[in-house]
Amino acid sequence: MIHPQSIIDPSAKIADDVSIGPFTVIGADVEIASGTTIASHVVINGPTKIGKDNTIFQFASIGEKPQDLKYNNEPTQLVVGDRNTIREYVTLHRGTPDGHNVTTIGNDNLFMASCHVAHDCVIGNHVIMANATALAGHVAVEDHVILGGYTTVHQFTRIGAHAFSGFSTAIDRDVLPFFTVAGNRARAIGINKVGLKRKGFSPETIRALQETFKLLTKSTCSHKVALEKVQELAQRDENVRQVLRFLDSSERGWIR
Repeated sequence: MIHPQSIIDPSAKIADDVSIGPFTVIGADVEIASGTTIASHVVINGPTKIGKDNTIFQFASIGEKPQDLKYNNEPTQLVVGDRNTIREYVTLHRGTPDGHNVTTIGNDNLFMASCHVAHDCVIGNHVIMANATALAGHVAVEDHVILGGYTTVHQFTRIGAHAFSGFSTAIDRDVLPFFTVAGNRARAIGINKVGLKRKGFSPETIRALQETFKLLTKSTCSHKVALEKVQELAQRDENVRQVLRFLDSSERGWIR
């Protein structure tokens, strides 16, 4: 399963059924679990841990040093979960001592061609990053987020679960869960209604989230009164409560 023209450091720990193509280079302190397929011309440097059943396409760069001038070759990590698809020219960088010491990627994610995940990012599960989407350092992306092609995300920004960004969106503040944002700079334009329907959210929940969006972004009443009305909705719907919890913990401010 390992092509004889690949180059693998003796310290790398690779499961017996991992497939590795020609001209791929795997460095020291790399661990790759079973079922993972790696194409030709991939570079993986450590310390990096890659889980089960991932598919990594040609020309990807995994576990490289972070692009942070404060980084001084400390032994930081990249940890990738299971069943991720990593397409051509994707770059996933390790963490830094000033961050978490680790960049973390969950399960069942799709990174389309030319995406970039910088140091200390935390990505959940079932996330889709379309072509050329780029995350700066310390970005957190929660589950089921879809980022449209050429989306760019400012460092230390958080993107809530089930959020959606349009094509070529520039995100410089937090994106609330279930919201859709678009533009440069990004503006909130609605909830991710289509995505929520596809995920099986009930019509009642979708209506509650639509009302939450209107109250937080378009209401003519004061922000305090709007929050009180959202809190009333939250008593009936856990997903609205999720929005409020995210809102309460936002440090950068959130996109309206």
